[in-house]
Amino acid sequence: METILSLIKGVHIAAGFTALVVAPGAIATIKGSEWHRRWGKIFFWGMATVAMTTLMMGLNNARAFMSLLAIFSFYLAFSGYRSLYCRKPTQSAGPLDWWGSSIALAGSLGLLVWGTMQIMAGERLGVAALIFGVIGLLLSAQDLFRYRHPDPDKKAWWYQHMIRMLAAYIATTSAFSVINFQFLPELVRWLWPTVIGVPGIVIWVVYYKRRFAPTISVQDA
Repeated sequence: METILSLIKGVHIAAGFTALVVAPGAIATIKGSEWHRRWGKIFFWGMATVAMTTLMMGLNNARAFMSLLAIFSFYLAFSGYRSLYCRKPTQSAGPLDWWGSSIALAGSLGLLVWGTMQIMAGERLGVAALIFGVIGLLLSAQDLFRYRHPDPDKKAWWYQHMIRMLAAYIATTSAFSVINFQFLPELVRWLWPTVIGVPGIVIWVVYYKRRFAPTISVQDA
């Protein structure tokens, strides 16, 4: 059993490092290009492997927080990747999307419960769990609503893909920070990527919304 756990841990570390390294390649390359898609696929499967191995290790050690966090982190990449399959109005969410969002919703509620219990016990880590739980709850609930009421914006899939994949990268960076930046307080190690990354995502979305906005000529005005 010890050998199996060591093997799983090795795969986990390799997949996490791969996702961390290739994500900047997807961000930097031209959107829709071959290399952008290639780096994106490697990042997605790296995140999938990280989530799977985390769950395996978490179940063995009864680590509820890490298991719930694995569901949250992978859902960000999953929903971002799945948005590519719903580009057209005729393409609607399938059972895989409904199941994924429902599981993420349940996992986010689990994070909220776990975080509340930790805060009541005087553990600061509960704050991080509550923050991630709220984010996961809002995103998964938004997706479930969107499946019934599609966004009329033709570029909605674009923003969905960009926001979720960047958020997944923030989650990967957070995991790297927790393990390697031991000189920082524990709560700071968990949250600084979110504090920096979320405003960055907002700025990027605003940039592309302005870029995609229809131009109005003087004659049309």
